[in-house]
Amino acid sequence: MMSLNMFLAIPGGYSIILIVVVVLLLFGGRKIPELMRGLGSGIKEFKDATKDDETKKVEKE
Repeated sequence: MMSLNMFLAIPGGYSIILIVVVVLLLFGGRKIPELMRGLGSGIKEFKDATKDDETKKVEKE
């Protein structure tokens, strides 16, 4: 049990490989680029929204 905790607790090479294999099995190779595109656009929208919020704060002062 202790070795399993150490295997999953430290994000090393084997853990990352295991995660990648599980993601490939769940979503398939064709779906992953679409998911990454959606994640990237979501992060971009979040950054734009926070940048707009900061400029509005500066304008009010």
